[in-house]
Amino acid sequence: MAEIILSLNCGSSSAKYQVYHWEEKKIMAKGIVERVTIGDSFIKHEVPGRDEFVEHRECPNHKNALALIIEILTRKGPGVLDDISEISAVGHRVVHGGEKFAKSVRITEESLKTFKDLCPLAPLHNPPNIQGIEAAMEVLPDVPHIAVMDTAFLQTMPATSYIYAVPYEWYEKYGVRRYGFHGTSHLYVSKRAAVMLKKGPFECNLITCHIGNGVSFTAIKNGVAFDHSMGLTPLEGLVMGTRSGDLDPAIIPFICGKTGMSVDDVEKVLNKKSGLLGITGKFTDRRDILKAADEGDKRAKLAIEIEAYRIRKYIGAYYAALGRLDAVVFTAGVGEMSPEIRGMALEGMEPMGIKIDKERNEAAHTRNKELVISADDSKVKVLVIPTDEEYVFTADVVAILEDRYDIHTNFEYSFQRPDYVNKMREEAYAKELEASKG
Repeated sequence: MAEIILSLNCGSSSAKYQVYHWEEKKIMAKGIVERVTIGDSFIKHEVPGRDEFVEHRECPNHKNALALIIEILTRKGPGVLDDISEISAVGHRVVHGGEKFAKSVRITEESLKTFKDLCPLAPLHNPPNIQGIEAAMEVLPDVPHIAVMDTAFLQTMPATSYIYAVPYEWYEKYGVRRYGFHGTSHLYVSKRAAVMLKKGPFECNLITCHIGNGVSFTAIKNGVAFDHSMGLTPLEGLVMGTRSGDLDPAIIPFICGKTGMSVDDVEKVLNKKSGLLGITGKFTDRRDILKAADEGDKRAKLAIEIEAYRIRKYIGAYYAALGRLDAVVFTAGVGEMSPEIRGMALEGMEPMGIKIDKERNEAAHTRNKELVISADDSKVKVLVIPTDEEYVFTADVVAILEDRYDIHTNFEYSFQRPDYVNKMREEAYAKELEASKG
């Protein structure tokens, strides 16, 4: 039986990890190795109930980073394992699974080749994901490795939602279509929303709003993804921390012609120097932007207003697409922690049946509690649900190992049950309340 699961999320210069004890339903440890491949690497390691542990160690590649993670997990003092053989399996985040995968899968030579073939569709994400997989399989060759795709939950979208109005052969030959991302987050919060609404998971129409540095919205119809804001890549959609979101594609050749920049250069600017950073010129963190706006920074004020407007615009469009709406769900760092942005985004939507309670909204500032922030007479509920992508990762891995896993429409997660409680979050929220009183 699966007991201890290691989850890995390898980016271009980082390796995030979590060790989860499935039987005891608790996080044993989590952390991140930062600045992998670029120098001055270090690991930040957290164990519940202990002080954060930090160690500097050069990691010129992901194999070194994985070796460091294994060493810290088993070292006397910061470690939580007596031996690495205690790990039952490893779950890996893979950003792009294309049309090939509608659910998590065991990693084989064939599936790994498919992820490599998809690299042109996710050049910033899939290559480091693959490097992490290959490094982990070399460091931990005797355990199963499972891939959990960001795109899998969104494979239920109809062609009317995912086909672009470009030559159809681009889709047939090159796979140009809307794929969407943050699928594990949208899956988790949509299932939890159904519990909060006291409805079956496939009775709900929802708009799930994942707002962090990256931002994606999903229109969910009868419990499955119907439309999504991100596209072929995570660049399309809402205003993000450093990504532009929607724009006129003719801007790209226009700027190339004006500046002499290459298409690749402009694409990098759209991904890494646009969005809120592009508008403000210096900020990506919404807390910094809100503070600057309060102090009279006009561009900071404009940036927040643009983000709130785009959020409101997408909610309105998806409401129209769904025809009936049970709830708007906010999640991820900003969605969970920013009453200001939630309030600005939903301002003036009362005629559409979306009415927030200002006091409830102001009080909803936690990553450890599911809360209703809509007014009692709001036709559409507004929910704040802290996401838990790592739990979805772990649940998928365990179910695959136990040969009981399937696509989410044929599979019940433990967190879909009305009696499900995340004990660690419950304890953390109790401490937050106690701290606020004292």
